[in-house]
Amino acid sequence: MFDIRAIRDNPDAFRAAFERKQKGLGDVVSHMLDHDAAVRKAVSDKQEAESARNAKSKEIGKAKASGDEALFEKLRNEVADAKIVIETAGEQEEAAREELNKLLYGTPNIPMPDVPEGEDEEGNVEQHQWGTPNALLGGRNNVQDHADLGAGLKNAIGQPLMDFEAAAAMSGARFVALRGQLARLDRALAAFMLDKQTLENGYEEVNPPLLVRPEAMVGTGQLPKFGEESFQTTNGHWLIATSEISLTNLIREQILVDDQLPIRMTGHTPCFRSEAGSAGRDTKGMIRLHQFNKVEMVSIVRDEAEGLAELERMTKCAEGILEALNLPYRRMLLCSGDMGFGARKTYDLEVWLPSQDTYREISSCSYCGDFQARRMSARWRPAPSDDSPKPKPEFVHTLNGSGLAVGRTLVAVLENYQNEDGSITVPEVLRPYMGGLEVIS
Repeated sequence: MFDIRAIRDNPDAFRAAFERKQKGLGDVVSHMLDHDAAVRKAVSDKQEAESARNAKSKEIGKAKASGDEALFEKLRNEVADAKIVIETAGEQEEAAREELNKLLYGTPNIPMPDVPEGEDEEGNVEQHQWGTPNALLGGRNNVQDHADLGAGLKNAIGQPLMDFEAAAAMSGARFVALRGQLARLDRALAAFMLDKQTLENGYEEVNPPLLVRPEAMVGTGQLPKFGEESFQTTNGHWLIATSEISLTNLIREQILVDDQLPIRMTGHTPCFRSEAGSAGRDTKGMIRLHQFNKVEMVSIVRDEAEGLAELERMTKCAEGILEALNLPYRRMLLCSGDMGFGARKTYDLEVWLPSQDTYREISSCSYCGDFQARRMSARWRPAPSDDSPKPKPEFVHTLNGSGLAVGRTLVAVLENYQNEDGSITVPEVLRPYMGGLEVIS
């Protein structure tokens, strides 16, 4: 969300910034300013009418006492006219403010100056690569994808450890049931990620709600524009699409003090997405599900300088998981048109999938500036100084990132650690979480 006063003072700068985000989006500035002018005119008309009504109301008593019936009737009619103006102006203000808020809440964040311009993923810029693709496979060409590998692994009574058919029978497409050692591997990955982020990287573990009110979705930008991408319950609650929503909203409507910052939180939760608009994409396997698990990272910092430094730190925390698992990946700086709604700068981490002979997204780390904080009314108060003994609160800056998407990490482990007989070597760092198990077969 944006401060309309800043747009009013710098319309050309905002037009240019919105154009970088999306061609033609700069026109929204003119619409914002039109509705803003309508709000201010209605407020001014209402205030003038209220002043006139109050002044003439005092004169009515004097006219009545003096017996001047003509003046009394004249003043009474003028007061009645003022009331009509007040009511009309109030309705006009409400309507104009509603339209202005639709634009302010429905317009995406503006990219940082160093974000490359582009309309889609073709405009993203590779920052670096780590690891050698297919090195763990020893140059094999006969690799299987994770869905076939998972279906080929059976439990003691012959059921697949990765069962799409049974899940579809009860829930429909884009669901999966993991059994036995694959379920344990999924749990091991989440526990490993949490331990890494909390014990080594300084994040506080949080177990947040999975159901939130609409206000929480608005706060992090999922509403009002992207409601079709999430699931809503019959009582008005929403299932979280990511624990970024729950974790970030823990500071909503608060004024933090200087020594509380930065705040770093992590949580492992199920996430729920309708995958609206993804028909025909990744229909096989676990890449794109309605329900999946993710370890999320959220940081709350003071300002832009801290935010950009924190983005580098957060991205390295996510990279550390992939490196510990010895999974080849690359870091991509997203272009202006490919970033999420609330982001000002985003790094995507893409892990190597042998079956697809390409890199696929496994983590997205974003700096949002004060965009979400304004929507949540989340602020901090700087420490007093000689120059400013009672400093005013300022909006915090927020960041979020995957550390990592657990299901996609499971996919990457299965494909990169597969053996020719269809068994899976357990990565060394996960073996303590698997009771010492070295191979899933």
